[in-house]
Amino acid sequence: MALAWQDYLTKILIDETRLQARIKEMGQQISVDYADKDLLLLCILKGGVLFLTDLMRQISIPLEIDFLAVSSYDKGARSSTGVVRILKDLEQPIYKRHVLIVEDIIDSGYTLAYIAQMLSARKPASIKICTLLDKKERREVNIAVDYVGFDIPNEYVFGYGLDLDEKFRNLPFIGIAKAV
Repeated sequence: MALAWQDYLTKILIDETRLQARIKEMGQQISVDYADKDLLLLCILKGGVLFLTDLMRQISIPLEIDFLAVSSYDKGARSSTGVVRILKDLEQPIYKRHVLIVEDIIDSGYTLAYIAQMLSARKPASIKICTLLDKKERREVNIAVDYVGFDIPNEYVFGYGLDLDEKFRNLPFIGIAKAV
């Protein structure tokens, strides 16, 4: 019998109300910052998709979206391998576009540093980073993060787009997983 999400949860770190309130604030700030720019939200799949959906509903200016799928984790792993693989590339050019990378979580920074370097070779007008969760104490690569939803402790989290062995992305909150 499959276990329920409650069997993996230590505690709820960020509840749905706090999540949505912070996302609204972020969307309002992005709307101001990009008011006169050609904005492309670039979602990093799979984890960023819930955040992207709620964030773009809070942005009041015209925008486009695209998706990039990358992996630096082996199946079932709770830490990165350090090797970034592109699983799905962008569908549209970003030349002279203002690109805002939308990510669910940043920990070591290796994946985003690789993505930012790869994208900068395509000559966008700008590249900035927006993350829902930032694990600063895990940072191994110095990377500028322009919009941060929440700074979180060095715990393994799941819910609201973040998976636990590909499950529980659909939860409306972010919880801390039990150690395994």
